[in-house]
Amino acid sequence: MTERKPPGVSFESWIDKQIREAQARGEFAELPGAGKPLPQVTDASYDELWWIKQKMAREGLSVLPPSLALRKEAEDALAAASAAPSERAVRRIIEDINTKIREMMFRPPPGPPLGLKPYDVEEIVRAWRERREG
Repeated sequence: MTERKPPGVSFESWIDKQIREAQARGEFAELPGAGKPLPQVTDASYDELWWIKQKMAREGLSVLPPSLALRKEAEDALAAASAAPSERAVRRIIEDINTKIREMMFRPPPGPPLGLKPYDVEEIVRAWRERREG
């Protein structure tokens, strides 16, 4: 014996109706990523922090231990000093990074060692002058 729905009772919910009508209008036809597997499903191992990692990747963020972040900042400071428009700017850039290096040397954070010492401002200014003159 087959069951019948009682007369006047609809089994289609309001949400189902909205979805059905949107499909009929073709609103789901050009969705980005449609028909492709979800990125986190393709990974073999489950990572509880997958959503945080994806958010950080979308935002272009990274988290490094403080000493590694300062090493990168020191490299960038040397490059900026090399391209600085004036001796005064070179001195300011190197003095600023030296302050940060000294602070970390005296209060080392957890993580890998810094492995840096403050730069010799006069030596960097001399090298800057030689590049400018030559």
